[in-house]
Amino acid sequence: MLATPSVHLTILRTAIEERLVYRADFFLGTLLRFLPIVTTIFLWQAIFAGSESDKIASFRYEEMVAYYLLVMVARAFSSMPGLASSIAREVRDGSIKRFLIQPIDLVGFLFWSRVAHKLVYYAIATGPFVLVFFLCRGFFLGWPDGWVVAGFVASLVLGFILGFLFEVLIGLISFWFLEVSSLMFIWMLLNYFLSGHMVPLNVFPGSFGDLLKLLPFQYFAYWPAVIMLGKVSSHAELAQGLMIELGWVMVLLVLTRIAYWRGVRRYSAFGG
Repeated sequence: MLATPSVHLTILRTAIEERLVYRADFFLGTLLRFLPIVTTIFLWQAIFAGSESDKIASFRYEEMVAYYLLVMVARAFSSMPGLASSIAREVRDGSIKRFLIQPIDLVGFLFWSRVAHKLVYYAIATGPFVLVFFLCRGFFLGWPDGWVVAGFVASLVLGFILGFLFEVLIGLISFWFLEVSSLMFIWMLLNYFLSGHMVPLNVFPGSFGDLLKLLPFQYFAYWPAVIMLGKVSSHAELAQGLMIELGWVMVLLVLTRIAYWRGVRRYSAFGG
């Protein structure tokens, strides 16, 4: 059953209040996310120092560091820690029954809860992000035009929705297999490798690299970063890439709804 907009607003407001209860812990966890930046800068400095070329896969040293800074922003939008496992836990212990007997849609409830999480996260992380990007401004070569910035923001929003739907879909598999921890581990590995979080996808040569760019994983990290770095050759290519990303969102939305509908039909309540 789909909830009304007022219910969605109530869910969002309540979820924000819940996350602000432990704001000191939330703030500390947010700050610790910035520590790998230092090691990333020194790592790529050493790699380029030992390289015979001033470019690696079309990235200069400054662009590579800027790429990882932008990936950090993109991953802050698309990552959904604990979402799939929380769905699996509710299916396993029976607490998911409340979504079956109350006029609240599970997917909608989880979506607005994650929106609240990201709003609180960025309310806290905006200051550190601004400071980090200011200190690292020398790694960025100029400011892109308005269309590129708009495309970057759109890719972040779509990446958030895409990451959310992927995690929900994996969590809903628990309707068929109560233990999905192994599947979630495989998902995290694939996500880290295929999204461009580990290395830019154009590092991989030939048809394998082209194949990776056809998959939806690139939209979690690689695609927003290359947009902002001006690696997308034209506005037409940018628009085409965003439309493909939107298409993946629609596909995942349909698959999620089908999985939830079929899962509920076969669900037997567990727990008290």
